[in-house]
Amino acid sequence: MRRFLRLLARPETGALVAALVIFVFFLLVAPSFRSLAAFCTVLYQSSTIGIVAVGVGLLMIGGEFDLSAGVITISAGLVNSMFCWYLGVNLWAGALLSLAFCLAVGFLNGWLVMRTGIPSFLITLGTFFVLQGANLGVTKLVTGSVSSRDISAIDGFASLRKVFAWSFPLGDATVWITVLWWALFVVVAAWTLQRARIGNWIYAVGGSASSARAVGVPVVRTKIGLFMTVSFLGWFVGMHLLYRFNTLQAGNGVGNEFLYIIAAVVGGTLLTGGFGNAFGVAIGAFIFGTTSLGIVYAGWDPNWFKAFLGVMLLLAVLVNTYVKRLSSSPAAFASVADPPAPALAASGKESRRD
Repeated sequence: MRRFLRLLARPETGALVAALVIFVFFLLVAPSFRSLAAFCTVLYQSSTIGIVAVGVGLLMIGGEFDLSAGVITISAGLVNSMFCWYLGVNLWAGALLSLAFCLAVGFLNGWLVMRTGIPSFLITLGTFFVLQGANLGVTKLVTGSVSSRDISAIDGFASLRKVFAWSFPLGDATVWITVLWWALFVVVAAWTLQRARIGNWIYAVGGSASSARAVGVPVVRTKIGLFMTVSFLGWFVGMHLLYRFNTLQAGNGVGNEFLYIIAAVVGGTLLTGGFGNAFGVAIGAFIFGTTSLGIVYAGWDPNWFKAFLGVMLLLAVLVNTYVKRLSSSPAAFASVADPPAPALAASGKESRRD
């Protein structure tokens, strides 16, 4: 019984069960879903959401939100593309400039939140509108349209495509490198949360920033670092989109920020912060990929997908709240799933978390 309660108290347990049920369901109702090619397509779809969702999940565990996470992926690609196309420089220079730009946006978001005390929801909502307008306005100013120019003939394109948009055949399927990058980012995030001192800090600032600060946790540095992590992963996905399709539509990316948040919440992350893990977020992204493509393979009206997302979000909030209460009870051994006490977080001592 105790082992069962321990398992039930893990943040990702509910998401894992849901993922298995949904996957098996579409295997039964959609014959075309039963192939390696379909599975690899699901993994690719999941990875494009899951990479940024990893950072968003970490930020939510730390008690904050970033509503600019969707549009910054497009901003990253546009900065790289238009800078190099307009000036005729190597695309690697543009990629590094784009990275610096995204990290600066993440730093600004975090600094404004910590400096002003204004909720991150409002700060990043403002950043969202600034980036959305700049994406459209600057792109039209430079190119005369709302899409960037084809960059496939510019120096550096081939090597950057190998890093961000390479693929290889696996039987009759195609595996995109984003799937491998996604797995790597999830493992790094999980290790950080469970084994590194900064993982203790993330749980501590998400649970109670004032208590964490009182025992020496660098709250400002930790939260700014989390915002910059989201921006870095947004830059990474932006690079993939640019070097896979060679061009970008300036109006894309709007709405993806909610998909990242939904993936994190469905994966067991609490909206109030201080609870969740990276593997749960990855499962949440996999549920998104499975459902979005499973509906297509089943031949259903894809408009139902948004309705499904809403239902999943509501159910996830209810389940996560119950799991949090369960994990806090003595019977469930709270140390299994709860964040560490601030004292442990400050000293760097490790406590077991899932």
